[in-house]
Amino acid sequence: MSRRARAAGLALGFAADALLGDPGRGHPVAAFGRVARAAERRWWADSRPRGAAYTAGLVAGAAGLGWAGERLVRGSAVGEAAVVAAATWSVLGGTSLAREGAAMSGLLREGDLPGARRRLSHLCARDATGLEAGELARASVESLAENTSDAVVAPLLWGAVAGAPGLLGYRAVNTLDAMVGYRSARHHRFGWASARLDDLANLVPARVAALLATATAWFVGGRGDDAWRVWQRDAAAHPSPNAGPVEAAFAGALGVRLGGVNRYGDTVEDRGVLDGGREVRVRDLGRAVTLSRAVSVSALAVAVLVAAGAGRRRG
Repeated sequence: MSRRARAAGLALGFAADALLGDPGRGHPVAAFGRVARAAERRWWADSRPRGAAYTAGLVAGAAGLGWAGERLVRGSAVGEAAVVAAATWSVLGGTSLAREGAAMSGLLREGDLPGARRRLSHLCARDATGLEAGELARASVESLAENTSDAVVAPLLWGAVAGAPGLLGYRAVNTLDAMVGYRSARHHRFGWASARLDDLANLVPARVAALLATATAWFVGGRGDDAWRVWQRDAAAHPSPNAGPVEAAFAGALGVRLGGVNRYGDTVEDRGVLDGGREVRVRDLGRAVTLSRAVSVSALAVAVLVAAGAGRRRG
């Protein structure tokens, strides 16, 4: 694939997400989720090898679909760019993420706590029962930070180095982690491979996202050195090796305190303290959305540069 075609495809797909958001019906990620759920019903066992085979088959299938699409248009710069653009649009979630953050901010500003508690499920799996405005705002900021990396930065970088197969393969990995990677009793063994593969796939993108949050902290009135300091000091307290750096950098950039004890269904998780300053307030949600958008645009610039340098024209 030509370097220019891949870079152009990433930019076009990003623009499509910015203008159109996620498709209302027939979303490819939702279709993949239905396939994965059906496969789990047939394949599930309380076994790591079975879970690893399940993960490998679905990820290979998604990446293979991207490879087949690129092969069909090989040699056509317009076709190559179109395939990458379509794959990019299908896997990016930046616009929908920002809209959810803005919707949550509106509900909290209006004092609609029941509505905000229901809406939180659009952002994360945290149990919102009994959460007050400050805790709902904190959970939303944490989700905005983590998902900016997972739904924007990581797919763009994987697309930059591996084109459509990288985009679709990464989204398959991330979706499977969300579906079976949680440490529930059912998925403790079966979802182990999905969770570990997601950790590996996000190892570099999460740190790039943290760097970009540090670099763009000034967009929200923050300081890059504060974001860097909180990242380096507190990220290791977070149980996730990848969410920790991003959430800590956001905490420092926004000047707020993230982390604490969260409940996810029957699981209680201590996420440590990412201490960037004061407690999160409702107005910080709008700032977090702005920071997420700044990181997303910066990630596109990085991805285009990487694609232009990493792509090769094959004869």
